[in-house]
Amino acid sequence: MPKKPWFSNLKCRECGHLYEKEAIHICEFDFGPLEAAYDYEAIRGTLTRELIESRPQTMWRYRELLPIDGEPTVGTQVGFTPLVKADRLARKLGIKELWIKNDSVNYPTLSFKDRVVSVALSRARELGFEVVACASTGNLANSVAANAANAGLKSYVLIPSNLEQGKVLGSLVYGTNVIGIKGPYDQVNRLCSEIAGQYGWGFVNVNLRPYYAEGSKTMGFEIAEQLGWKLPRHTVACMASGSLLTKIHKAYKEFIDLGIVAKSDFSIHGAQASGCSPISTAFKAGTDIVKPVQNPDTIAKSLAIGTPADGYYAIRSMRETGGSCEDCTDEEIVDGIKLLAEYAGIFAETAGGVTVACAKKLIESGKIPKEEAAVLCITGHGLKTQEAIIGKVGEPRVIGASLREFEDLMRDDSERALGNIFNQAGL
Repeated sequence: MPKKPWFSNLKCRECGHLYEKEAIHICEFDFGPLEAAYDYEAIRGTLTRELIESRPQTMWRYRELLPIDGEPTVGTQVGFTPLVKADRLARKLGIKELWIKNDSVNYPTLSFKDRVVSVALSRARELGFEVVACASTGNLANSVAANAANAGLKSYVLIPSNLEQGKVLGSLVYGTNVIGIKGPYDQVNRLCSEIAGQYGWGFVNVNLRPYYAEGSKTMGFEIAEQLGWKLPRHTVACMASGSLLTKIHKAYKEFIDLGIVAKSDFSIHGAQASGCSPISTAFKAGTDIVKPVQNPDTIAKSLAIGTPADGYYAIRSMRETGGSCEDCTDEEIVDGIKLLAEYAGIFAETAGGVTVACAKKLIESGKIPKEEAAVLCITGHGLKTQEAIIGKVGEPRVIGASLREFEDLMRDDSERALGNIFNQAGL
């Protein structure tokens, strides 16, 4: 581990003004967002492939590029999720090579949000916060609740009151204070900004956002390492605020700039649900002005952020890398969930269905060439959003505990399969 902090300042993305490393997230000069800045000269040559590989297989193996001063104290086992080569799904989608970055098995709450919360709460402790909180569409609430419980921090999670029950229960079980708000996520987020100012709590995605957002970079770092220290030609990530996509872009650039991977062409593509697609709509219109969606309407509730904080920067990342953007209907989302499950053995939540469905469209349109390779980022587990597929994946067939009944069922299956063959042959 480093002997001195590599994390140097907070820096405005727009004007570049530097700030002390406090619980602030907006520039006082131009209201631009603040993000973590690092002493890259000190890191260059110190952080090597060999050093990274010698460390435990967690997201903290990239410690020098994460914004805390001391040792991590929360989420020390988070990250290094599998990168799965999905040959059957590749053939189904018609692409040469396909990989799945599977954060649906991230520790401890089965989503990529464990990465960002690990960083945010480690930094919250350094800053002396005793109460932590968040505005959430579900996964973040689960992660804040779980990691705060483990760290002994008091927590509050504010969510839209109509979230999936799996995500509501996935917060309540940890003993956190769950508060449902009547209204969409953007109203929840505005209220949290007011509470942060009034009560002085550490909101991971408000006043702690510069630290929180950097945790997403570790998904990009891991992809590059797991591909044998190479960047993927194409990466597809779902977008809610747009932060994950921008931070994967930042991760790739940092690894190139530090000489950890060779410079190569890469494109990052975004995926949204059509019922809440402000970033996709702006990208397709050729503008970087993201118009808010007042009333999101999609089964992908985790992506239903009508006013995406990083929408402008996500568009900039996609254009800078030669990437593209797609969106998909609720029916296509369900089809995406089923494709990933049936052809790769991975059960993803609705956001994962969005990623697969949009990747399918990007491949079919040639925006991701069929002769190239892609990584799809799956961000959460399907057990969290079961409502989306109930009644859409079939029902179990029930028989008695009898061999004869089982054989009858097998005979029916054989006759049905033979009939399908005849029908396909036009006989």
